[in-house]
Amino acid sequence: MRKQKKVSDSYVIMTELVLPNDTNTLHNLMGGKMMHWMDIVSAIAAQKHSNRIVVTASVDNVSFAESIKLGNVVTLEAKVTRAFNSSMEVHIVVYAEDIPSGKKVMSNQAFFTFVAVDQLGNPIDVPEAVPETEEEISLYDGALRRRQLRLVLAGRMKPSEANELRSIFDIKEDAQG
Repeated sequence: MRKQKKVSDSYVIMTELVLPNDTNTLHNLMGGKMMHWMDIVSAIAAQKHSNRIVVTASVDNVSFAESIKLGNVVTLEAKVTRAFNSSMEVHIVVYAEDIPSGKKVMSNQAFFTFVAVDQLGNPIDVPEAVPETEEEISLYDGALRRRQLRLVLAGRMKPSEANELRSIFDIKEDAQG
């Protein structure tokens, strides 16, 4: 039986201040800097869960719901939502806060996938993630669908093999095999 760890044990919060070197000519945080921070916070969460070196395997869609301005305080929250054999899905939520005005908005959400590796770079098994709260259970339940979608889009799984996606794509069983 695989070792188990609570999802909450992988929870990481990272805070950054948007400085002039982090912004574009409109004084908004550059997307590449945001992705860099998201990669760091999610890698830490995956390492906490696996107690291993981890490498980024995939990044789902990252889009800005709200722009992040020069001087904003950015808070990134990450936690493992589900662990498979050697891979882990990590959910990241990003908030931007203008402290003088008291305005705080959710700017981004994304899912990153990491693979735990040994000292030679070979994938290694990770503990199972055990969700406890309603939100953790919901993210855990959706993780298999998101994983299968990633594999189909990457050409590593045939759509007909993605059992969790059948209802989304209305895939019918092939009577001939």
